[in-house]
Amino acid sequence: MLPDGLQRIRYYGFLGNRYRKHKLDRCRRLLDMPTSAEPTHPTAKDYRDRYEELTGDSLPQCPPCKRGRLLVIDILPRLPCKSAPSIDSS
Repeated sequence: MLPDGLQRIRYYGFLGNRYRKHKLDRCRRLLDMPTSAEPTHPTAKDYRDRYEELTGDSLPQCPPCKRGRLLVIDILPRLPCKSAPSIDSS
């Protein structure tokens, strides 16, 4: 929330919407940075590989024996919710 009398400044200049891509490419060229056409990140890893890097545990590996591999064979359907019957105390 801004105080009365102040106006929020939207992006302008090289961040303005109209020519943003062209101007950012030019800024990158002037700064000798890779252009947007060049990939800056290595290929995206699967979340399982990232989890293993961060924790040291493998998701598809059997947790108790650490030798077998876990495979999805079937996904069971959800059971309908059976809530406790309401008790009328009146």
